[in-house]
Amino acid sequence: NVPRYLQNGVPRDVLLFRHERGRFFAILGLFCAGQGIFWTSLAVAALSRPLSRVPAEAPNRSYQDLRSALWRYGLAVGCGTMGVLVLGAGLLYSLRSVRSVMLLAGGQQVTLTTYAPFGLGTCFTVPLNQISCMAHRGEVPAMLPLKVKGRRFYFLLDKAGHFPNTQLFDNTVGAYRSL
Repeated sequence: NVPRYLQNGVPRDVLLFRHERGRFFAILGLFCAGQGIFWTSLAVAALSRPLSRVPAEAPNRSYQDLRSALWRYGLAVGCGTMGVLVLGAGLLYSLRSVRSVMLLAGGQQVTLTTYAPFGLGTCFTVPLNQISCMAHRGEVPAMLPLKVKGRRFYFLLDKAGHFPNTQLFDNTVGAYRSL
C-alpha cells in the first residue's frame, strides 16, 4: 500500500507544510492572558465586596441576606469560569495549530511543529503510520484536521499555508489511516 517512490524511503528531510503566523499567536496569547487577568479580577472583586446591609427590622431579612450571598458567589464563579474558558480555548488552539510538517529521512517518521502559547513553538516526532488525515486538502474550506494516535484532539493545518510538495503530502501525511 506504500507508493513506489516511498518503498526505499526519502533520502533527506522533506518539508510538507509550512504556515508562519507567529505574530498572530503571540497576540492571541497576550489577549488570553489579559482576559484571564480581567475575569479573575472581577471574580475577586465580587468575593471581596461586603454583603449588602439589610436593616434588622426588615421583613425576610434572612432571605435577602441569602439572596445577596448567592448573587455574589454566583457572579464570582461565573467570572472565574469565563477566565478559565478563555485561557483554555486560547491554549488549546495554539497547541493544536500546526506551524510545519516535516517528513524525516527514510519516510517513516514525521515531525509536527505547533505554535504553543505566545507563538513560542513546540515540536514532536511520531511514526507516519500513527497519523491520519481526516479529509483531503480539496474537501475542507479552511482547516485540515490531522489525528495523531494517542493524542486527544485534532491538529489543525491552515489551508492558507504552503504545501511545497503536494503529491508527497497527499501520499504520506495526507492519507487516511484507521487508527
